[in-house]
Amino acid sequence: MRPIKIVFTVTNDLRFDQRMMRICGSLSKAGYDVLLLGHKLSESPPLREMPFRQKRLSCIFNKGKLFYLEYNIRVFFFLLFCKTDHICAIDLDTLLPCFLASKIRTKTCIYDAHEYFTEVPEVITRPAVKKIWEALARFVIPKLKYCYTVGPELSKIFKEKYGVPFEVIRNVPIPTKTNYKYTKKEDEKILLYQGALNDGRGIAEILEVMPEIKGAVLWLAGEGDLSLFLRNKCKELHIENKVVFHGRVVPEELKRLTAQAHIGLNLLENKGLNYYYSLANKFFDYIQADVPSINMAFPEYKNLNEQYEVSLLIPNLEKAVLKKAIEELLYNEKLYNQLKSNCQPASKILNWNEEEKKLLEFYQRLPNLSNRNPNRTPAVK
Repeated sequence: MRPIKIVFTVTNDLRFDQRMMRICGSLSKAGYDVLLLGHKLSESPPLREMPFRQKRLSCIFNKGKLFYLEYNIRVFFFLLFCKTDHICAIDLDTLLPCFLASKIRTKTCIYDAHEYFTEVPEVITRPAVKKIWEALARFVIPKLKYCYTVGPELSKIFKEKYGVPFEVIRNVPIPTKTNYKYTKKEDEKILLYQGALNDGRGIAEILEVMPEIKGAVLWLAGEGDLSLFLRNKCKELHIENKVVFHGRVVPEELKRLTAQAHIGLNLLENKGLNYYYSLANKFFDYIQADVPSINMAFPEYKNLNEQYEVSLLIPNLEKAVLKKAIEELLYNEKLYNQLKSNCQPASKILNWNEEEKKLLEFYQRLPNLSNRNPNRTPAVK
């Protein structure tokens, strides 16, 4: 019997998508024939060799409405003719071509909701765009049988809103405790933010606080819509010597940077339900690196911190609140060491080795179209 074939579709360029590397890697290791389909930009770095196949589609338009239209059309025609048994859409922005192609070809359509797409800041500030995405979600999602998302809160919301169950497969890292050697000033501690430099991530607020923070530097690992604005803001605040822009960092390098941090930052403004109910991968990355972090007191982080106590939670991003939290972890050695110590047992539970089991159980329930017998499940190696 040949391996079951699965195509996953994303809108990014694949190289920086740690979640998809884990998912596709685990399924490939379990005996599935996996293809990850993404978007190729002129600045996209070469793809790393992986145990699964990867393909990137080039577009004439690379942002805005025309990009989504063109990319969805290209994905649709690609899926019409590629050899596959199952098609998995990652987030709402690739769901329509996946759903239509699966219907035409009588394949299984799977929905992996990485986020609450209709509640991201870029969508909720544009009412017309929001209505289009919401209409698409209402049209397609209730027709699907196999769905999963990244956190319990989103699972509840999606179940109530669309009437179909969503499994929870969290975006947690592979457990790799690596002792990186590095050099830094002994009196200089590193505050690390990893992720996109976009609106609503609390980065500008962090910069406002940095002139008053002694003995620490801020590392920003990522790029985004606010990249130029944030660099100019550093100049305005005269903190160029206290902020390091690392740019877009590949996953291997990001682990090295995270291991050097003293404090991890995951600070979101309450701009829409996507942020409020988020469960970001960086929260787990900090735990895996034994790095105490500062997070918002949003539901998912409150629930996990009650269990593991690995971070400080703050109610808002007011300057005084943020400054107090940073200084607490910089100067309260007892508290810091306690949180750091708590990261170790938490990392043994909140890791991909545990979450992978849920992923494989989910995919085992799918119809086995490789031999046209819907009652059989793939052999998991």
